[in-house]
Amino acid sequence: MPQQTGEATLVLIKPDGIKKSLTGNILTKLSETRFIIVGAKVVRVTTKLAEAHYQHLKDKPFFPDLIKYIQGKPYGPQYERVFALVYKGPGAIPKIREMAGATNPEEADSVSIRGAYGRITTKGVFENVIHASSSPEDAEREIKLWFSPEEIVGDLYPTKKVTLPAREVLEWA
Repeated sequence: MPQQTGEATLVLIKPDGIKKSLTGNILTKLSETRFIIVGAKVVRVTTKLAEAHYQHLKDKPFFPDLIKYIQGKPYGPQYERVFALVYKGPGAIPKIREMAGATNPEEADSVSIRGAYGRITTKGVFENVIHASSSPEDAEREIKLWFSPEEIVGDLYPTKKVTLPAREVLEWA
């Protein structure tokens, strides 16, 4: 049985991975790591979340296309989502990065996830089907962006209790 010790990393199955029905293939490949999933959800990516996630690329000319890509805009409303996961285990970040492959699908090893399933669009956007955190610092920043503490099984980072003012939320009718 895998232990819950070790580092955590964010994995996103991007809209192109969802459109190509690769979720099962990617999860099967990642299961080879024997790491455990401590958080998982389907997310409709807001512009604010996309820009925060890719803040390090905001000055690049492809930034607007990248934001639309992670939101699934090029693929139609049924694909405007990502599957966000948090994996935890010893060496999770480098091992999952290795399995994901190089960011550029054309440079990725053919047995990696990006090498097998990715492509580069005519606009130069890397449709690389998966995101994986690149360092412990990036993992913490990204996990905190994509997940609240209540959505994670176990303790990853320090938390505090706060009382929020009343706010409007959706409930089932």
